[in-house]
Amino acid sequence: MPLSFHLPRAQRRRLLLVAAACALTGPTACTGDRQSDATATNDVGGTLVVAVPAEPSTLFPPQVSGTQGGAVVSALFDRLADIGPALETYGDAGFQPRLARSWSWAADSLSIAFALDSAARWHDGAPVRAADVVYTYRAYTSDSVGAELRSMLGNIDSVTARDVRTAVFWFKRRLPQQFYEATYPLYILPSHLLDTIPMAQVGRAAFARHPVGTGRFRFVRWDAGQRIEVVADTANARGRAKLDRVIWSFTPDIGAATVRLFAGEADFLEMVRSENLAQLAQTPALRLVVNPAFAYTFLGFNQRDPADTTRPHPVFGDSLVRRALAMGVDRERMVRNVFDSLGVVSLGPAPRVLMPDTAAIRQIPYDPAGARALLDSAGWRDTNGDGVRERNGRSLAFEMLVPNISVTRQRLAVLLQEQFRAIGVKAAPLQLEVNTFMERTAALGYDASLSGWATSPGLVGIRQTWMSTGASNEVRYRNRTFDALADSALSSFDPVRSRAYWTRAFQLAVNDVPAIWLFEQRVPVVMHRRLIVPPLRADGWYADLAEWRVDPAQRLDRDRIGLRAPGGAR
Repeated sequence: MPLSFHLPRAQRRRLLLVAAACALTGPTACTGDRQSDATATNDVGGTLVVAVPAEPSTLFPPQVSGTQGGAVVSALFDRLADIGPALETYGDAGFQPRLARSWSWAADSLSIAFALDSAARWHDGAPVRAADVVYTYRAYTSDSVGAELRSMLGNIDSVTARDVRTAVFWFKRRLPQQFYEATYPLYILPSHLLDTIPMAQVGRAAFARHPVGTGRFRFVRWDAGQRIEVVADTANARGRAKLDRVIWSFTPDIGAATVRLFAGEADFLEMVRSENLAQLAQTPALRLVVNPAFAYTFLGFNQRDPADTTRPHPVFGDSLVRRALAMGVDRERMVRNVFDSLGVVSLGPAPRVLMPDTAAIRQIPYDPAGARALLDSAGWRDTNGDGVRERNGRSLAFEMLVPNISVTRQRLAVLLQEQFRAIGVKAAPLQLEVNTFMERTAALGYDASLSGWATSPGLVGIRQTWMSTGASNEVRYRNRTFDALADSALSSFDPVRSRAYWTRAFQLAVNDVPAIWLFEQRVPVVMHRRLIVPPLRADGWYADLAEWRVDPAQRLDRDRIGLRAPGGAR
């Protein structure tokens, strides 16, 4: 969806300075779409240092959460087939072979047989086998493993090995996204290294910190609290990665990551703050690149009591209270305050670019007087005059968890606190280290949280995040009608009917208020100018990382590591 930004003069000048710098250096400087004649060769080599304000907790693919670990896993592991640049989730026409060299559908479309590439090898030299695919499905669907994406695999009945190099997926019913379900959520795992480890222990095994994959990069080291390093797999069946190595360098927060970038110690930062744009325009070594991420942020309300998750939350179990809180928040003003015109209000449980008919979804209006009246009717009143409502001896007060890596969410938390105070509600922001934040939300040990999702292509991820059985449904939103509408939308082969189902589902979620949908940010990534990259994909800037390279004429000392074939030795 095209957006028109109307920037104030100072902000507009900053962006114009950056645009002018892009114009002086040619179209590759800001898009990476085209390469000059001088750099259009197949040169390989160079180092990419990625500054990240958080360290992943694991590199075991089924348990990885967030872009920090997701980027590393994407470099080290392969799917059977990968989605194409159009990110089309219906059918298989848009997919490209990876570990599978080909596939065939049964006549009734209820099974797909994947023929594995006979040249595919694990980084320890072992051949990829159908047994690896069978094990992978078992791991991703194991209750003991608790994979975040397992809710996206519910239509797969089983996976079997027809022979050593043929894996067959069997489905419960015919759906438009069957091929997507069999490929996109699953990074194939090495059964010869893992199948003797009990499922309850595999996520804590040494493999989670020293992974062996099939990707075009191979794992080298993980220095806790400092960095993860991978190098090109020079013997890879699909060809070596064009970079020699990639280093994820950990920093305590986004501010420290930004400092490292401007100091020349890092080459890439996934998010730049608007206040850094002026400095960026004056830093010739860096450039902006458009990052069309499928991401949105919300204030999620835990539907279960943190003290006893078998019971409804004493505050957020009441839809009237949730609706009153939404009516008390001026989202438009908040987004302008925090982002100026580089952010837009989120409209529901998906990025607006994936929502079929945003104009048809009616939003809850900002109405503080109406919010106060709703709370009165729900029995929450300020009887002692302290400015905070209470009912049955309990104050209308709660904590809002905020990850410490996000200055944006910290600022939003303060604004939310002020607006809730105006309707007699006490909301206290609590900043947590990002892994602690994720552990608390996953365990339902919280009241409300400023959370966000970077979603998968299409709307298949709704099964994971907002449907009742979703493994990542961390607010425990349960609505059978929403589930039925979303399932019908995902099951229909008629695009018109699917669109209508989605509109009804999204409207229901807006009315139910399992969360206050806050914003979608429009912030480009920043990278060093010597990097030559394909267009970034919305499902992850790192999706084509093996195709990134460094202009030979601009290489730095850290680009010259002397990587030798075979096997990535140095």
